Amino acid sequence: MKPSQKKMLRARAHALKPVVITGQAGLTPAILDEISRALDHHELIKVRVNADDRNQRRDITTRICHELSAELVQSLGHIITLFRTNPDKPS
Repeated sequence: MKPSQKKMLRARAHALKPVVITGQAGLTPAILDEISRALDHHELIKVRVNADDRNQRRDITTRICHELSAELVQSLGHIITLFRTNPDKPS
């Protein structure tokens, strides 16, 4: 993804609230499924990753992006912004 595209997506995501929050159980199949459904519906979402350790948050973020074929747009603290094009209804 080009830097200009990321910049545009960050601007669009500024007003968004996290639609999925990972819990104490970490990244479960149910959480991955919920993130996938949210990406299908919205294309651009925010996810709150509740992990105390920075390395843990990075690992969870990498796993989400890899397993769901999503692009990481931004990561600020516990909040990550993800994008995945929906081929059925691109915006």
